[in-house]
Amino acid sequence: MLRISEIKLPLDHPAEALPAAIVARLGIAPTDLLSWEVARRANDARRKSAILMVYSVDVTLADEASVLARFADDSHVRPTPDTGYRFVATAPADAPRPVVIGAGPCGLFAGLILAQMGFRPIILERGKVVRERTKDTWGLWRRSVLNPESNVQFGEGGAGTFSDGKLYSQIKDPRFLGRKVLTEFVKAGAPEEILTEAHPHIGTFRLVSMVENMRATVEELGGEYRFEQRVVDFDIRDGRLRGLHLHNGDYLETGHVVLAIGHSSRDTFHALHDRGVHIEAKPFSIGVRIEHPQSWIDRARFGQCAGHPDLGAAAYALSHHCANGRSVYSFCMCPGGRVVAATSEEGRVVTNGMSQYSRKEFNANSGLVVGIDPERDYPGHPLAGIALQRHWEERAFVAGGSSYEAPGQLVGDFLARRPSSALGAVTPSYKPGVHLTDLSLCLPDFAIDALCEALPVFGRQIARYDDPDAIMTGVETRTSSPIRITRGKDFQSLNVAGLFPAGEGAGYAGGILSAAVDGIKVAEAVALSLAG
Repeated sequence: MLRISEIKLPLDHPAEALPAAIVARLGIAPTDLLSWEVARRANDARRKSAILMVYSVDVTLADEASVLARFADDSHVRPTPDTGYRFVATAPADAPRPVVIGAGPCGLFAGLILAQMGFRPIILERGKVVRERTKDTWGLWRRSVLNPESNVQFGEGGAGTFSDGKLYSQIKDPRFLGRKVLTEFVKAGAPEEILTEAHPHIGTFRLVSMVENMRATVEELGGEYRFEQRVVDFDIRDGRLRGLHLHNGDYLETGHVVLAIGHSSRDTFHALHDRGVHIEAKPFSIGVRIEHPQSWIDRARFGQCAGHPDLGAAAYALSHHCANGRSVYSFCMCPGGRVVAATSEEGRVVTNGMSQYSRKEFNANSGLVVGIDPERDYPGHPLAGIALQRHWEERAFVAGGSSYEAPGQLVGDFLARRPSSALGAVTPSYKPGVHLTDLSLCLPDFAIDALCEALPVFGRQIARYDDPDAIMTGVETRTSSPIRITRGKDFQSLNVAGLFPAGEGAGYAGGILSAAVDGIKVAEAVALSLAG
């Protein structure tokens, strides 16, 4: 088969236009096109008056060799890549069982790959199974009751379960491991269109059932899940991991651990540091969630085509480098979604964004965040970034009324540097609720200055982005892990053999897809180590 890319057609083209475009693009007779299927579909909305659909297609031709020869210098006509996944090892009969700490996207795929290779992994998760965890999460959103071990951050599925469910990434992926992730998601119940959409997403409700189905697959292959099992200490002797101490007093002997703990496992970061595991500080970002009616964003991005079923809810990505040397950028944009309470610690407020598969809720929201650098903002201790996050989360809790309501401010008031006292045209979606105030109470001065500079710039790029009635809710601090648990080319800790740091918490991923891909890579490293 051949892959033909960059075939562009009008938004409302008829079905027969695509095969006709393939024939015209290749200069072949219609009878020479034996079969075709869409490999990727995207839209090009740079000209709102003439939005295009952009396709990559895999085709079978009567004479592929001659076509390839004619298009030898054309990068858009190439053999279809082999995206099949191949296992790197098979478990020996006497192989010790590896342990995976964490059941988020990284731990889920590390466990799945190890199970598929026959290693019967043990997966430890400090939180609850996904449906019980969902009830606890709603407890915070509806009743302001926080369970520190079962919330948006902790529990089966990880933080990605309560998100937009985006399944695309900018990571380099020469082995097409991302395709393996998407294929497994489809097997678990995701819509097949995620295999072809340029910016696939799933949404929270679908993720719940998919996570359950994937757990069942791991267990059928001999893997074992142990929920509500929090690791409190690491047995490290002579530079090698020997076992794990659990919160209930149990000890689990093991020499191969995938550390997929997520970016909010702060107590585990401290335990690792106390045991001398090599950790370094890493940049992250801090800011707010900003909300606009989705109709504003749709109209700004798609013009008169807003609401077209093939376009769906519009997304955006923005960035600006400020005069004070800071970068402001949109983060984890959630079309047709809501802002959610994402704290995992009492007395702190953290925001995040979430969408369902339909993306049909009233508002669009995005993180609007400012970059923080360890050398500039928290030099010294490798865990100083955690203290910085906690400081502003505590300030947000107080600014919101000390009730898990989030502090909020209208964009017009924010730019005028005055507190907000009444809502305008935009109703915030955050639950348990928003307490209008002055966000300068819970953000560093450099972030306030940077956001004030960036908002009008973004307003010139997306109409009404800096509308005075748009609402900002604080604070967004969990953009990424503030630390990196450094590892070598063998994916093991630099100074502790048998410990394999992985995913977002270890500082090697950002989002569902990249975390899952990193989980596959680390699982392969564990398998090769165990297989000898």
